Amino acid sequence: MRLAAYHSTFGRGLALQSPDGEFRGLPEAQLGGAAALETLIAAGKDALTAAGKRLAQAPAIDPAAVTWLPPLSRPGKIICVGLNYVDHSLESGFTPPSYPTIFARFTSSLIGHDEPILRPAVSVQLDYEGEMVAVIGKGGRHIAKARALEHVIGYSVFNDASIRDFQIKSPQWTVGKNFDATGAFGPAFVTADEVPAGGKGLKIQTRLNGQVVQNASTDDMIFDIATLISILSEAITLEPGDIIVSGTPSGVGMARKPQLFMKHGDVCEVELEGIGLLRNPIEDDAAGVAIAVGN
Repeated sequence: MRLAAYHSTFGRGLALQSPDGEFRGLPEAQLGGAAALETLIAAGKDALTAAGKRLAQAPAIDPAAVTWLPPLSRPGKIICVGLNYVDHSLESGFTPPSYPTIFARFTSSLIGHDEPILRPAVSVQLDYEGEMVAVIGKGGRHIAKARALEHVIGYSVFNDASIRDFQIKSPQWTVGKNFDATGAFGPAFVTADEVPAGGKGLKIQTRLNGQVVQNASTDDMIFDIATLISILSEAITLEPGDIIVSGTPSGVGMARKPQLFMKHGDVCEVELEGIGLLRNPIEDDAAGVAIAVGN
């Protein structure tokens, strides 16, 4: 089952994508809450299956008439893994780690498919990172590796766009990984039954303006999804709706000679075999404009 979140003139909605690519959708209010996919995941597989059956009978929607949202707009935790491919570790100047390099993203950085990744006014070092996402469906702590994949309800695609000069300003990467509108996520959430166990053996490719800049297999990850869940849960209670952004392969712009950073007018695509193609244009953020938050 493939589900995608969107916004239309009727508000937020959830759509089911059929094998032929057609979308059928309903406003989230008709599916039980203001954050339907998060609610359905928390309710469990049966609730997700029931919603899918209902959406299969819903009216067709025109993809060109909606704004695509991240599949989960407000995940409980966004846990990111750095340096999880040997070649990427080496091109970044690091020895491949013996323990996962973990950092967090915030929900305020997330955008959906076809939405612009914003290059901030304070930097020109906007880099791409194509990644696979694992979505937690069953919570727990101290999860054995042998049972870890039982806790994954689905998968998606991520572009962990990074502001490199801010990332390396300090030993902690948080700021460079959390500029607004740099965490592209989507377009769809794909249930685990449609994906090889652990998302293994999938081709992952990033293209910038049609040029292939990253090309690898998820088999190349140092720490696979089951291992990551087991290690993370030694310290952190995982909860339904948490996402694990599992790391990027080699080919990032920072490591190239000459360096290759994204700029206004570019288009970046991340394609993950069997899961989807995430496309985002690049735009310069409006400089010197104050944005009010809240009242």
